[in-house]
Amino acid sequence: MAIRKIREFGDPVLNKVCRPVKEATPRIRQLVDDMFETMYDAMGVGLAAPQVGILKRIVVIDTDGTPHALINPQILETSGEQTGEEGCLSLPGKCGIVTRPDYVKVKAYDVDMKPFELEGRDLLARAICHECEHLDGILYTSHVQGELKDNTVIEED
Repeated sequence: MAIRKIREFGDPVLNKVCRPVKEATPRIRQLVDDMFETMYDAMGVGLAAPQVGILKRIVVIDTDGTPHALINPQILETSGEQTGEEGCLSLPGKCGIVTRPDYVKVKAYDVDMKPFELEGRDLLARAICHECEHLDGILYTSHVQGELKDNTVIEED
């Protein structure tokens, strides 16, 4: 496994639409492993392949200690609404207020290209929406209500 460089706001790769993954390969498995390691190293809860410069439809998410790798994810259903602070590893030190669905159901493939569905509420729902938008070249900044603000103070419990 390796920590990859996270592309930051302004990098054109972040605004491109990603291509579907056609088959499970050792390179895809390695990419997923590297993405998890990169996300954990950066203390994030989600990471999309374009954020590490790869234009493939892959996201990794871990909001509660349960890692999820989603290949070719498709959101099937959303409901409810939540409004809260959102940040992005590609915009370090910044956050903004974003409204997202409170419930999301997504269909995806695992690293063996076996289909599965995942349902999420609260932070998991927010992360699924945020990361899936990365695959279409959309950043959360397009949804921010008001201005981005600095988020450089780290709060710990």
